[in-house]
Amino acid sequence: MSGDIDLAYEALIQFLYRAPVALIQLQRDGAIEILNPMAARLLMPLTPDGDMDNFFHVLRRHAPDLPQRCADFGAPQGVICEGLRISVDDAGSHAEAPAVLSLGLLKLDDNRLMAVLLDATQEVVREQTMLARAAQVDTLTQLPNRAGTLLLLRKMAARERAASGDHCALLLLNLDRFKQVNDTLGNAVGNQVLALVGERLRTTVRSGGRAGADGVTAETATHLGGDEFAVLLDGLPAPAVVERIAARLLERLGQPYRVGNQELALTCSLGMVVLDAGSRDADNLLRDAAIAMTVAKSQGGHRIVMFEQAMRDQALLRSSLEADLRTAVERAELFNVYQPVVGLMDGGRIDPAAGVEALVRWRHPVRGLVSPIEFIGVAEATGMIHAIGEQVLAAACRDFVAWQRQLGAQAPRLLAVNLSRAQLAESDLCDKVAAILTASGMPAAQLQLEITESLAAQGADIQHQLLGLKRLGVKLALDDFGTGYSSLSSLHLLPVDTVKIDRSFVSLAASSAHHKVLIEATVLVARSLGMNTVAEGIETIEQANVAHAQGCDKGQGYLYSRPLESADLLRWLATQPAPG
Repeated sequence: MSGDIDLAYEALIQFLYRAPVALIQLQRDGAIEILNPMAARLLMPLTPDGDMDNFFHVLRRHAPDLPQRCADFGAPQGVICEGLRISVDDAGSHAEAPAVLSLGLLKLDDNRLMAVLLDATQEVVREQTMLARAAQVDTLTQLPNRAGTLLLLRKMAARERAASGDHCALLLLNLDRFKQVNDTLGNAVGNQVLALVGERLRTTVRSGGRAGADGVTAETATHLGGDEFAVLLDGLPAPAVVERIAARLLERLGQPYRVGNQELALTCSLGMVVLDAGSRDADNLLRDAAIAMTVAKSQGGHRIVMFEQAMRDQALLRSSLEADLRTAVERAELFNVYQPVVGLMDGGRIDPAAGVEALVRWRHPVRGLVSPIEFIGVAEATGMIHAIGEQVLAAACRDFVAWQRQLGAQAPRLLAVNLSRAQLAESDLCDKVAAILTASGMPAAQLQLEITESLAAQGADIQHQLLGLKRLGVKLALDDFGTGYSSLSSLHLLPVDTVKIDRSFVSLAASSAHHKVLIEATVLVARSLGMNTVAEGIETIEQANVAHAQGCDKGQGYLYSRPLESADLLRWLATQPAPG
């Protein structure tokens, strides 16, 4: 019997000796009773003085709370800690010193403990590598995210290239009108669409991919976030290949997407940057590709645009303009000018006080007078058009009321102010207009709000907004008629009081029988519906005569006056003969 015990004990000793983990038996105060060779190997680098009599003493710099942990463990036996990470980076320059230890501590009885130690350095490295990789992958599409894209782009841009036949490029893709999907169908459907786009990109680029340098394939798809994706192209034989790949992607992504029972038609805009010898900064490359993509969107979307340096210069100019415009709006530096709208009378006579149209202008302290063509687009894109629209309307109403007090019967009888697309989308537009009318003392019946024909034809929401404005008592005008989506047959559906015939018809009316007939038809239909008509852009007496002959009630254009500031408008009115 004793022989069997001896053999068992010998086997236990051999196990302890050969075990790939450190095993230490210690007393309650940390005094080491037994330790195997692996324990000695792990602990020796942590004891510069060579003293390994006490386990707590060896780890005092790295785990000073161990004695207290053991003292606080009140159970007669059990696990005190398990997998406790101990950082030992300050163990000196010993070549075998572990960077991280994993400690398990077991209470055997009131007087003895058993410790298990593992060198967890490689495990921590693996975990950190996995976390770093996870931080570079988008969870929705499983494509590299923005951080992963920048890493790949830096590698691609920095590597040495062959003298020829070794080209690379960056494609940036953005879904056109994707916001409508989220707004109408919800974010869940939007996320499904993004996942489908990611999968479609992955399979499309895989069809032409081949191994490249530094782990970058010839075509690598990534998801930068939202509805923005990128494709990195490396090791291509010629720059012309970039355009062929871009066209393939545009065609593939433009095919319908099926989500549940719905089939969604989406297109994308694509900006391209071909890297040259000086293109080394990943952030700049993404910026340039984004600039080209924005240009593609501004041209209607569903197209490819190659980046050019002039685009960056234009973007910088636009950015500067945006910052200056924001300051101008905050300081109310924009101002109104007013173009007279005259009544057309027999014998070429006019009624100069028929009305005015308010137009916004910006006098920049450095650039001088900035054209609305330059800054209105920026205002609409940034949302500043809301504040500008309110400022224009409020200032125009104040000026109009002041003219009434100053001129009496000679003052303009109607004030026209344009409404933007963004303003028409405001749920509280009617409340804002009503507040401005009240604050300025402006009679609602003498205010005419103007919208473009294309806006008026955009559905029930716009119709509801227009009817709300009508209930305030203001008049409505359809601007630029003839250039939008409505027609004479649908004019009766629009709650407007005035139709303004676009200058493109008026400018040709004196020389084109076709345009003359179009003006006449518009006037007849408008008159049958109780609407007034205004001929826009009159520049010659011949155009004025044709507009009057075809029955237009009013005219507007440089023949009568350019837009004027308030004081100049009053002087202009004073020089006009009274209609007789």
